[in-house]
Amino acid sequence: MSAPTAAIDSGALAPLREPVFRMLWSAWLAANLTMWMNDVAAAWLMTQLSGSAVWVALVSTASTMPVFVLGLASGALADIVDRRRYFAGTQIWVAANALALAVLSLTGLLNAPLLLALTFANGIGLAMRWPVFAAIVPEIVSRPQLPAALALNGVAMNLSRVVGPMLAGVLLAGLGSPAVFVLNAVLAAGASVVILRWRAPHRDSALPGERFLAAVRIGVQHVRQSPRIRVVLLRVALFFFQASALSALLPLVAKRMHAGGPGQFTAMLACMGGGAIVAALSLSRWRHHLGRDGFVAAGTVIHAALSCVVVFAPTPWLALPALVVIGMAWISTANTLTVAAQMALPNWVRARGMSIYQMALMGGSAAGSIAWGQVAGAAGVSAAVAGAAVLGLVLLALLRRLSVEGGEDEDHTPADPVIAVDPAIDFEPDDGPLMVTVEYQIDPQRADEFAEVMQLTRRARLRQGVLSWGLFRDTAVPGRYLEYFVDESWIEHLRRLARFTASDVGLRERRLSFHIGAEPPRVQRYLADRRRP
Repeated sequence: MSAPTAAIDSGALAPLREPVFRMLWSAWLAANLTMWMNDVAAAWLMTQLSGSAVWVALVSTASTMPVFVLGLASGALADIVDRRRYFAGTQIWVAANALALAVLSLTGLLNAPLLLALTFANGIGLAMRWPVFAAIVPEIVSRPQLPAALALNGVAMNLSRVVGPMLAGVLLAGLGSPAVFVLNAVLAAGASVVILRWRAPHRDSALPGERFLAAVRIGVQHVRQSPRIRVVLLRVALFFFQASALSALLPLVAKRMHAGGPGQFTAMLACMGGGAIVAALSLSRWRHHLGRDGFVAAGTVIHAALSCVVVFAPTPWLALPALVVIGMAWISTANTLTVAAQMALPNWVRARGMSIYQMALMGGSAAGSIAWGQVAGAAGVSAAVAGAAVLGLVLLALLRRLSVEGGEDEDHTPADPVIAVDPAIDFEPDDGPLMVTVEYQIDPQRADEFAEVMQLTRRARLRQGVLSWGLFRDTAVPGRYLEYFVDESWIEHLRRLARFTASDVGLRERRLSFHIGAEPPRVQRYLADRRRP
């Protein structure tokens, strides 16, 4: 075995040696096959039902918009329900939607608005399944293998981008769109069976499950208080806003080329997917030479430049190789941003965090599809793609100081907070809110340093779910500070303590290093009294 091959086998493909990951990866591959086959069939069918560039671009919008609308709800559910059954249920939904499309196609009742509506319904399946799978992967692979596992997820996505359009193209040419939708239903149903065969590890907890609305609030709050995730969200939304111009308008690019048809469109998608697969298998080696910021910058520039080559190319023989490299740039950028988001999230909120990430990605893509479709309708397809490319380069220059590196990744290993909680009064677990106070005595000369650490503490407490936080100075005793924070209820207080990670323990040690009192900082808990006078 050659050295490069050995490197690939030991790095890029290593997660596939784990039976659980291999089984779920195969289900993910089948799920993505159904997605791409549906998108290809729907996009091409729309060119027959309506020749309008706006309507064709809206197919991409209808497919991705559910992720933006429903992503957060899906992430909250994935964090608080049985992930195995939830994942399988999403595939059953996709199978039922595919059957509906097949019946309507066969009966001739499908029109442009109805096709958009069912494409949106199919996108609901994507919106519901992506966060739960994103949360499952870090549970079944080790942290060092996580980048490779995420790259393999990209391989599944892009292998399906190659195989799915090829299958769809063959079926469209030979049997028509109903055959594509029937095969989608079979694949989705098969994926649900594979998922149900997985016996997920039971997540033991003495605490009752989170409530849905509280889970949503905490997920949003966690992301808002994480500067690194906010930067990643901005970068991924803007990249896909720019990149969506080519992907959304690709059916029209294919149709206007010489001998353009389903085969041409399929070949173009296959080239993009093939390039992405090659790049995904090489990412583990490339990471030694380029950091995350380098990947994002290079991917954005290459994607923008070669998108212009594709739309202005006089022949497919120039456009198809450019699409191969575009696929490589796309997966390199997307994988880099996904790894950055995963590394910034602890497991307890991972599905919610990744759902918000996917909302940013799909929101950028959906908004871009609408915007560039309008531009294409007014100024032409080439002008729309070229404008998107220029905008991408301008945004890259403007945001060059917003790094996705973020320094060293935090250690999100669960840790025991070592905090005694023994109430002396009777109350119900849902009683609240609960206010916690912590008294510190520090050297007044170190007040500025202490303030910096307490700002980090504020973000950490809010990420864990507290409703409010504050820090006060004692006017009578120099160096005495009172920290307070409020939990929604007693049970939410216990959940927050259960969310402690190794990183939180390290931050607590930094706080305690400032305390100079003879006794540890005094901690007190006050429960709201709801009794009426």
